Amino acid sequence: MIDFPESTRVNKRIPKEAFYQRLPLTAKLKDKFVSDVDSIIISNSLTKENLNLAKDSEIREIILLTIKLKKQKFDGKILEAIARQNSHKLIFLLVYEGMRQLAVYRGRLYVSRWMDESEVSLSLSGSTLDEIWDDLVRQTAISSQALLEQNNREIDEQLKDQNEINRLNKLIQKTEAAAWKEQQPKKRFELYTKLQAYKKQLEEIKHGKA
Repeated sequence: MIDFPESTRVNKRIPKEAFYQRLPLTAKLKDKFVSDVDSIIISNSLTKENLNLAKDSEIREIILLTIKLKKQKFDGKILEAIARQNSHKLIFLLVYEGMRQLAVYRGRLYVSRWMDESEVSLSLSGSTLDEIWDDLVRQTAISSQALLEQNNREIDEQLKDQNEINRLNKLIQKTEAAAWKEQQPKKRFELYTKLQAYKKQLEEIKHGKA
């Protein structure tokens, strides 16, 4: 459930042609935009005024942008271009049939897994838009439950650890597959040694020891 106040609701559709013409996209990406995007909707706009926040912040507006897709596979470079060209902070909600995916750009693009509509969850926490933005990034980009429980840490530190967790998980999967196929005992032992080292690093990051 996306738990945003009614005062933030906009629900304004943006003509996608006018939208993509302002983006610095290659011809190939423009073609993908036209063929893959069904519609773009500004679902919510979060401001100091409509949230009745007392304190000022550097961020002036956070927008929840809903992008309805014609196909589930979507090029993330399009979202990066949208985020970079927009002066507002953006949370993306990708919609394909009954499935949903959240995305946010913070130095790089972060995306959640595809999930059923009922599984989508976003809520507001913080006394300023800066704090609210950091928490929305955390809810969208951080998939490790262990990192989410370390809620006293700065979001950029958590993102750095999440990136490393993602990298290690890929290495573990790749090494496990290689070890399973390897026939030579010596090479298999070397792979298992690497595997244990990767798993140890992963646990250290999750428990804040890295």
